[in-house]
Order: sequence, then C-alpha cells, then structure tokens
Amino acid sequence: MKSSKRNILITGGAGFIGSHVVRLFVNKYPDYQIFNLDALTYAGNLENIKDIENAANYHFLKADITDADQMKALFRKYKFDSVIHLAAESHVDRSISNPKIFVETNVTGTLNLMEAALGIWKEDLQHKLFYHISTDEVYGTLGETGFFTETTSYAPNSPYSASKAASDHFVRAYGETYNLPYVISNCSNNYGPNQFPEKLIPLFINNIIENKALPVYGDGKYTRDWLYVLDHAKAIDLIFHKGNKKSTYNVGGFNEWQNIDLIKLLCEIMDKKLDKNEGESETLITFIKDRPGHDKRYAIDAGKINKELGWEPSVTFEEGLAKTIDWYLENSEWIKAVVSGSYQEYYKKQYT
Repeated sequence: MKSSKRNILITGGAGFIGSHVVRLFVNKYPDYQIFNLDALTYAGNLENIKDIENAANYHFLKADITDADQMKALFRKYKFDSVIHLAAESHVDRSISNPKIFVETNVTGTLNLMEAALGIWKEDLQHKLFYHISTDEVYGTLGETGFFTETTSYAPNSPYSASKAASDHFVRAYGETYNLPYVISNCSNNYGPNQFPEKLIPLFINNIIENKALPVYGDGKYTRDWLYVLDHAKAIDLIFHKGNKKSTYNVGGFNEWQNIDLIKLLCEIMDKKLDKNEGESETLITFIKDRPGHDKRYAIDAGKINKELGWEPSVTFEEGLAKTIDWYLENSEWIKAVVSGSYQEYYKKQYT
C-alpha cells in the first residue's frame, strides 16, 4: 500500500482489538484520515479511545454494518479508499445462544461493506484494499500435534466460527468474481488492555478481584495460542501496508497454553499483586459443564508473516499477562463502567 494520504475506514474501532488498531494508525500516520465506524453494542466502548478522540485525523461514525443503505451512503460521502474490517460478533457462548445475529453481523455485514466499497471503487481499483480480519477458529480443532497454516481446510465447529468462515469465503469470492482487492488474516486468541470482561482473562481478573468463582469448562485441558493485542495491531499494520493482495496471513503468538495452566498462572500473579496468601485465588476455580462443540486445541503456524513481513511477537506470554493484569488493576473504574453499561452515557454526552 502507498503511504500517501488515505481515507481509511476501520470497523469495530471502539472494540477491543479495533481500538488498539485505531490508536496505532491515528498516532503513526498523521497524513491518514482514520474513520472509526462502530455500532457501540455491548462490547463497544468509546472510553477505549478517549485519548485520541480530539486528534485532527480521527473521525467517529456511529453506524451499523448490517444497514446496507447506510454503508453505501457513508462510502459515497467520505470516499474511503481502504477498509480494515474488525467489526464482528465474537463470543462463542453468545453464538450458541443466538446464532442468527452472528450471521447478520459477520456475514451480511461483511457483504454490505464489500458492496459499498465496490460501488465507489469499481472504476478504479488501484491503491484500494479491503482487509478482512478473521479468527483461527475457522479451521476447527487440532489433535495433540500439528498447526494451522494458511492452507488448512476450514472446519468450523461453532456458530461463531461458521459465521467467520462464511465471511472469509465471501471475501475471497468477491476477490475472484468482482476483482475486489483484499487481504485476510486469521489470528489466535487475543489478550491485553480494554478487553470486554466476558472473555477468559479479563473475566477471571475481575472475578479474582471480587472473590467470585472462576468457571472452567470441562477439565480445563483446552489448548489455545495467545497473542498480545498490541502485537496483533502491529501485525495488522504490516499486513495492511506490505501484505500481498489476495493472500491470507495467520497471526499467532507462538504461545500455547492449556486453559487450566493459564488460569493457575493468572491466580499466582494475582495473589502477588493483591497481597493474597499463596494459592488463595486458585481455590476459586470451579469446574462446570462443558459447552457444546468445544474445540480441543488451536495452534497457529505464523511462519508466513514472519518470513514475508518480518513480524514476530514482542513480548512473552508471562510479560504480556503481567502488563494486562497491571492495566486492569489500574483501571478498575473502566471495568465497572463497561459492566454497568454507563459508557453509553459518555457517548450521549460527547456525540449527541
């Protein structure tokens, strides 16, 4: 991608990963105009990006990607030349309870964005890019050995991963059928500051602080590859600017942990941070009934992005986890505001 002036649409930029990407691009590329589009559903929080809301090259758009007419109108008005598409429903448990909304947001929403983009790009596709960010869960599950690569066959096992797999396929299809310039990346489990406390690490940090049970599915021996969110944002930056069009890049942390081992490490660090007795937080671990379709192991081979673009994680998991815990301990009011939904009042005050 050229590094000249650009109008970049980043969807889901008030969410966890999206807010870190928006911040990185706003601060690193002052010549770019960054448009953050977010519907501000339960996981979207404008306080995640409060530090850059007055930047000259930052613009917030409250909009929903499931509204096709609204997307077309925004593309016509702002003439976006690139899209970094992060907006998605992403919680597996929620997808089991309500799969339809995952299809509406993750599949139909992606289609709406591509249609809107092609509506203004079709006469000149040069220097345009639709960057679709996805998950390693589209590949299904692994046994005790092996890794997901960019050529691994798709085999999603939850409504969430099925919806993301479908959106990946549609992006590729639009590339082949309509010549949409695209790139896709599939990432492993992200962790770090600003993550909504329904995901494992922030949920358990918050529960330990409040002395609540730590619910562990099944035997806890499910393996995940963990990626620090700031490292993911840097990978997105590299892929956006230097990735080959019509390519896929897997982004992982080279960092496998069984859930139960991760949780015990988290408890150990929290005991020290909170001056608790050694082993006190571990007593909160509570094993619960496993969820349906629970994938046993994810592990990413991130060799392609390392070889082609020179990306690699900058922190170990222990370092990243310690940084993450410190952030949540220092930002307890953020958690309270997110859980209570009071951040919606902030939006009304600032933008209505």
